[in-house]
Amino acid sequence: MLKKIMLTLSLCAYSIISLADQIKINDDAPKVYVVEKGDTLWDISSVFLEQPWLWPKLWRLNPEINNPHLIYPGDVLNLVFDENGEPMLVRNPLKAKAKASYKWSPKIRQKNKNDSAIQLLPLEVIAPFIKYDHFFSAEQLTALPHVIGSDEGYKSSINNFKVYVNKNLELSKTYAIYSKGKEIIDPETEEPLGFYVDLVATGHAVSTGNMDDNKPATITISTAKQEIRSGAYVVPVHEGQMFPSVFTMKSVDKSFRGSIIKAVSDGREFGKLEVVMLNRGLEHQVAVGDVMSIKRLSPGVVETSTGPKYTKEASRWNRMLADFDGSDYKMPEESLGELMVFKVYEKVSMAIILRTDKPARLEDAVTAPE
Repeated sequence: MLKKIMLTLSLCAYSIISLADQIKINDDAPKVYVVEKGDTLWDISSVFLEQPWLWPKLWRLNPEINNPHLIYPGDVLNLVFDENGEPMLVRNPLKAKAKASYKWSPKIRQKNKNDSAIQLLPLEVIAPFIKYDHFFSAEQLTALPHVIGSDEGYKSSINNFKVYVNKNLELSKTYAIYSKGKEIIDPETEEPLGFYVDLVATGHAVSTGNMDDNKPATITISTAKQEIRSGAYVVPVHEGQMFPSVFTMKSVDKSFRGSIIKAVSDGREFGKLEVVMLNRGLEHQVAVGDVMSIKRLSPGVVETSTGPKYTKEASRWNRMLADFDGSDYKMPEESLGELMVFKVYEKVSMAIILRTDKPARLEDAVTAPE
């Protein structure tokens, strides 16, 4: 018997998706699909839809079965059309095998190695990033408590090491310790956006301190990833780290435009399921679950006496004579994949790449999906 797994799908909660987003069925979409172990809702929707982020419009209630929220590996899904000609996926009750219940409920949880969950997205891949990555403005860093020293008088990356903090802390509470990373600059405006910080250790407060009497608080380090230096920032674990159990995916507004400014891997090229930072945040109406298209302008071309050449290969003179920023032609901007936002700050946001036809790069544009 298949192991029972939890996976809840809130079909009725997705009326927020714009009616302007029309479902486009893939030309080679099958009429029948058999659910396989390891499938995700995103994977299955990608088989049928050109825009898999519109999956809530494809999955409908099937009145012929007792609980329309349940599917299982081995079930048969039929692509049908309603009375308005709109496509919908339903489970075929005549072909589906009787088995234990599986509820659709994408949420971060510990996964059993034999668990065959049918999920929206592989959240076990997202979880490490949403637990540890953080971003602060310069003003926020100034207000944070920081490490002033240790019980041994030197830098260390060992466990059970005591460090002292210049603020009162809550006894027994767990804290994360971050080192300041590189300042993030918006490549479009050259505006300083803030600092990406790296987790170096976690620990718990064993003394609250009393800063009215200039007595620092004490943290015993339980897990050290890197060397702990004086000046490292101290933040309560999970502060600003609360996330919905279900990411409601929706496309951003047609007028939206931003760019990729950093990869968590610090690489210049990155692919599927890598995490990147965008130069758009709350002040640009970005929200958790926003799906965006990754786009790149095709290389410019100039006409020379010996024929067309790419701008980067042409002479300075030819580039100066070009009409469109070093190109004689308005070259098209091509889509190369999609990403989904999972964490939003005031001026930036974090996103995970869902699909790429070719590696994405720093300064690639992000726009509304087509």
